[in-house]
Amino acid sequence: MRSFKTFSGISAGVLLALSGGAQAAIVQDTFQVTATVVASCSVTATDMSFGNFDGSADLPATSTINVTCTDDHPYAVALDAGSAAGSTIANRLLTNGSDTLAYNLYKEVAHSNVWGNTAADDVNDVGTGLLTAVTHTVFGELPIAGNENASTGFYSSTITVTVTY
Repeated sequence: MRSFKTFSGISAGVLLALSGGAQAAIVQDTFQVTATVVASCSVTATDMSFGNFDGSADLPATSTINVTCTDDHPYAVALDAGSAAGSTIANRLLTNGSDTLAYNLYKEVAHSNVWGNTAADDVNDVGTGLLTAVTHTVFGELPIAGNENASTGFYSSTITVTVTY
């Protein structure tokens, strides 16, 4: 019996040694995960309509510009002179054939500061994230002065909104 106990003890030792030697070796490394957030903006604008002008009163109107930009990224909103021939930032025009109506676009309801397309007369702001638009109101005025001899008809111009970021 003694040889059987010796043999089973030796067998157990051999099996234990073999099982320990069969373990997998482990090596490790690491890698970085990165991302770079780049500035991104989009813009939408509503049309502005002065409605019917009869020369008896200045007409106000508004347009809404919604700018969506990367959070905390600065941007500037500029408005060009418009598509009507002869328009300037200081004296924007609506046209109906060769007839014109003078008007302008302002940064505030008091019509004090013309909204233009240079650093001196554009509107600056900061983005609040790509899911939240910042709303800017454009205040338009079609004055009586300079438009007293307007011919009847439909007058129009197209303003281009440019967001620089």
